[in-house]
Amino acid sequence: MFPAAFDYAAPATLVEALALLKQRGDDAKIMAGGQSLIPMLKLRFAQPALVIDIGRLPAMNGIARHNGHLSIGALARHVDIERNADLAWLCPILVDTVHWISDPLVRNRGTMAGSVCHADPSGDWGSVMLALDASLIARSESGERVIPADGFFQGPFTTTLRPDEIVTEIRIPMPKGPAGGAYNKLERKVGDFATVAVAVHVELSGSKIAKAGIGLTAVGPTNIKATAAEKALVGHEPTDEVIVEAARLAAEAAEPKDDIRGTAAYKKDIVRVYVLRGLRTALGRAREVKA
Repeated sequence: MFPAAFDYAAPATLVEALALLKQRGDDAKIMAGGQSLIPMLKLRFAQPALVIDIGRLPAMNGIARHNGHLSIGALARHVDIERNADLAWLCPILVDTVHWISDPLVRNRGTMAGSVCHADPSGDWGSVMLALDASLIARSESGERVIPADGFFQGPFTTTLRPDEIVTEIRIPMPKGPAGGAYNKLERKVGDFATVAVAVHVELSGSKIAKAGIGLTAVGPTNIKATAAEKALVGHEPTDEVIVEAARLAAEAAEPKDDIRGTAAYKKDIVRVYVLRGLRTALGRAREVKA
């Protein structure tokens, strides 16, 4: 299918892009790598009057550690994360996750920030951002806004981003102690959307869990932060009983529906199993850092 007609602009600076966005507002759509937007255009699920291509903007594709957080530019592509040697020890869950993203063609063009802003409840990065307590940095002509990932997703393909804002960066807080994470995904074939996926991240203080994050993919109208399960972990030693209870609470937080990928009950049980598996992997990695 062909998309509806639209105007196209490729601004040379962020200032120019923001001015265009303010002028056109809801009539415009931002495109970075295009791997989420172009299919929506072809299916006519999105019919903007103007597509603003920010893919050539300078200095927005960096990945660096800065002021206690990991900064990932809005134009950093999946393949940039995949090939970044520092991320293997700075934030290994990102490297784990990127291999689950579609196929090499999409990873070579698509961006992490674009995927998060697309807000597909079956998207992988949204759950990882929730588990990591990440924030999105949004710019408009009126200034900069820091938006926590928890609360960013409002519904399927809907976020708190205003029509005049562009996400320029994702910030992930660096752990203060030994930490580890894992991303487990069930898919029908390689490159498919998730039937269920779970992101888990833990930080240790001594023998206890100081911080925990759990994000759920494809089991609700948005990526879900399993808050009750996180609270059940924090302040406790990671015994089998504690881990089993957290997995149970995470499954309770899931809101799946019966569909061709499986029943709601089946998906809830996969959440439980993947949280168990993810926590054990994450704790093992955190202990390796500690050692």
